[in-house]
Amino acid sequence: MATRGRGAAAAVALLMAVSAALPPARGFSVPLQRPADCGTDRYFDSSRLACAPCGAYQRQSAGGSSCECEPGYRMVSSNGGFSVTCEKCPENMSGVTQDGWNCIACPRGLTSKGNCKCPNNEILVERSLDGVLLDEALCLHCNGSEQSFSASDASGSRCVRCEQTFIQVSKSCDCNSPNILTGGLCFLAREGLPPKGVAAVRFAQLGLTLASAWFLKNLQSSAFACWLYSNLTACQALGNMCVMNMNSLSSSSTDACGLFQYIFVSTARVGVIHSIPYWRHNLPWLYYGDQPGLASQVLEKNHFPTTFTFKGTDKDVKLKFIAASFDAAGNFLKWQHLEGGLLQLCPDTQTKLNAAYVFGTTYQQNCKLSVSKILLDFADPVFYDLFLEYNGGNGQQHLWAVPVLNLNLQYNEKFVNQGSNMNNWLLTRRFFLVDALSGKENDLGKPPRVIRIASKITISIRLVSHTQRGTIYPPLITVAYTDVLVQNPETQSVMVSFAVSYEMNQREAQIQTDIALGVLGGLAVLWSLLKTAGWKRRTGSSIIDLQTVFKFLLFYAGDLANVFFIITVGTGIYWLVFFKAQQFVSVLLPLPSQEEDFVTYVACAFSLKALQFLHLLVSQLAVDIFFIDWERPKGKVLKAVEGEGVTKSTAAPVSIWRTYFIANEWNEIQTVRKINPLFQVLAVLFFLEVVGFSNLAIMDASSSLTRSSESYVAPWSRILRFGVSAALWVAIAILQILFFAVIYERFVEDKISQFVDLCCVSNISVFLLSHNCFGHYIHGRSVHGHADTNMEEMNMNLKREAKRGPARLLDSSANTFEQSTRAYNAMNKFLSSFIDHVHKEMDYIVKDKLLLERILGMEFMEPIEKSIFYNDEGHSFTDVLYYGNETTLLIFDILFFSVVDLASQSFVLAAILTYLQQEIFRFIRTTLGQKNLASKTLVDQRFLI
Repeated sequence: MATRGRGAAAAVALLMAVSAALPPARGFSVPLQRPADCGTDRYFDSSRLACAPCGAYQRQSAGGSSCECEPGYRMVSSNGGFSVTCEKCPENMSGVTQDGWNCIACPRGLTSKGNCKCPNNEILVERSLDGVLLDEALCLHCNGSEQSFSASDASGSRCVRCEQTFIQVSKSCDCNSPNILTGGLCFLAREGLPPKGVAAVRFAQLGLTLASAWFLKNLQSSAFACWLYSNLTACQALGNMCVMNMNSLSSSSTDACGLFQYIFVSTARVGVIHSIPYWRHNLPWLYYGDQPGLASQVLEKNHFPTTFTFKGTDKDVKLKFIAASFDAAGNFLKWQHLEGGLLQLCPDTQTKLNAAYVFGTTYQQNCKLSVSKILLDFADPVFYDLFLEYNGGNGQQHLWAVPVLNLNLQYNEKFVNQGSNMNNWLLTRRFFLVDALSGKENDLGKPPRVIRIASKITISIRLVSHTQRGTIYPPLITVAYTDVLVQNPETQSVMVSFAVSYEMNQREAQIQTDIALGVLGGLAVLWSLLKTAGWKRRTGSSIIDLQTVFKFLLFYAGDLANVFFIITVGTGIYWLVFFKAQQFVSVLLPLPSQEEDFVTYVACAFSLKALQFLHLLVSQLAVDIFFIDWERPKGKVLKAVEGEGVTKSTAAPVSIWRTYFIANEWNEIQTVRKINPLFQVLAVLFFLEVVGFSNLAIMDASSSLTRSSESYVAPWSRILRFGVSAALWVAIAILQILFFAVIYERFVEDKISQFVDLCCVSNISVFLLSHNCFGHYIHGRSVHGHADTNMEEMNMNLKREAKRGPARLLDSSANTFEQSTRAYNAMNKFLSSFIDHVHKEMDYIVKDKLLLERILGMEFMEPIEKSIFYNDEGHSFTDVLYYGNETTLLIFDILFFSVVDLASQSFVLAAILTYLQQEIFRFIRTTLGQKNLASKTLVDQRFLI
């Protein structure tokens, strides 16, 4: 124990010592400094990550991470630029050598950095051949005669052979007038040269036109070299400058695209490549024609010469895009496949990036990128010509050119590609992701003033109509660019997106939907007219008034809601089955924009069904209900007469508790349904979210219920979400109804039949009037005469009934009802006497309904002389309860769930709100129904528990 104690004490002491050695929290904080923050007299010390002062006669170097001597000072000592000693040069040797270590006389003057300078075509010499420093710098002229053809290089330090165009034009290294010197090249002045180009780039979104340093340097020379010498690199460079100008064409402009078109038209005689009329020899392929109107021929005239499947080999299920890439100077870089995220600016895993090219997978990716990261990653633009690879009939690999729809392209100052009319489009070929080059104004070494970013790229795949083998039209890549005025790259950002969409002509499906809607809508009108006629007969009215029209509209709203429901459920299940189950592609899902009509149908179905539901609720809450107690008094009792002081013999009162009991049971079954609503909601949610049926609503070809966490999750299809959820709702509801009808209500509990049995046992009949001249009657008159009895007599009555069977139907030859007691109210006397045929002027007959009457739910016979009672074994009195309107309630629940889900894209939220609305309406129905029961039956509401 002692040893342990000393060890623990030592550990505590050590911890305290370590804690004491640690600095406070603010000791771990350092200020953020960048090389640009240091100014001219300080440098960025990378070991301290902070600015440090330069020494005397020193300034910050070009990189910012060291110091250098000021002009007129030479280095005496240097430790890699971090510790420098400088010394002033004497007056007669005021220049500093290129390496900065020595002073030297400069007869031709000094540069801004304090070095010696020489005129053009002369090179600077500071040392002799053996390395001895000269006292005075020499400027030696490069021999440009025919024997040497030499000129100084770009650094001015050595003589090299001059550019070939100088030799060809002037037989020297000089390009004197009238020859044309541009872009470091010399051209012979003659007729037929391309016109002088406008070295400007227009950024239409910013309303800005810049004189580009890159264009000033290379535009004219590229055009001349391409035109005169068919220089492949120059032609590609000229095409790239046209692409940087958004391929915009104008009849009055001689910008990069104007020069390209001039050369394209003038070289018609040189022939075309691969029999493609838009692809000239030596020129890049930039346009599909020189004016709008050819897009439909390019995109729809020919089919892509291979087929795709959803469940085939790798070559059949993937889109193998390949791109030829070029740099800005026109040099071919390499062939590159798009897999790996070549065109996707947003970073992601390799698996998710490559999912974009799985056939049938609708792909969407978007993110926000900082301008500083874009400038760092895309300092030099890369240009792409996109193709789709396929196998030819002879096993040879072939390429199909993919056209580009540039939304920023202007034709005669109009954005012709931004409309939906294909006949106005002007398709192009080449595109880029980021252009940080053309926006540099004066110096190519400085950051650009404006950059242009492909902020939205969409590859569209269109299925050929009536295909059964997955034949598609040529893909189309749509590019939208965003112009960004660079002000503070660290804080500026741009939203970028990449998408792959699949579409087919939905016109035929829309026509079929419209036909179904028209036919079923017409049938709904006829059905609603029949309902209205039946309602008029039940109300005893023969006049078509405003109330009749209003009632017809309510009936039609419910029936039309059913029509919309049938169409939308059928549509959802159709797309779910035929899209997910197909192997050889014949159908593709509608685009989100094409789903708008479907969503409108769902919204209409819900609105109309909600109106029908409210109408049903109001109708049930206005039902007239009466209880008829058939119980007779047993014997007489002595009763004191108030005010007379005498006792008289009167009939024994009949107990009211049976009536209260029946009223309570009726109150309980008002909201009983054929399904369990809570189980329904939980079961649907379980299959959607736990089992994984929700994965079937994803816009891809997979029909798997499980997805890997690393795999790409495509966007949801609203049609598929509705189809999956509605199918599950209907399937689970049907299973519930079958279970309750076949098993539960037979072997466990049937509340409706139990209520009828209870009425018979209690000797109480129920009158329900849902209309002025129509209602339901539950004949509960006991065959035993009395219900107020002891247990032994009650058991004997039940045994006798079990042997003979219940007698709950009215008998047309029933005896005249006996005189009831004076204790019951006049209504009970009247109804009981009516049932017993006491009032001959209001007599009735009992008969069975015709089959057609049962099917249509209406009565053909007019009760002219006598009322008509129809035998009813189907418990049609449940029409005034939830139980008899399960279809309406179920459809309303499905539509409510679907509307919430379509609005929120959340099955969980839809399930919660659906259950809440069920409970709210059940509470309203129970509460108001209880009040109606109490007011109509004169049963005190305090006895309804």
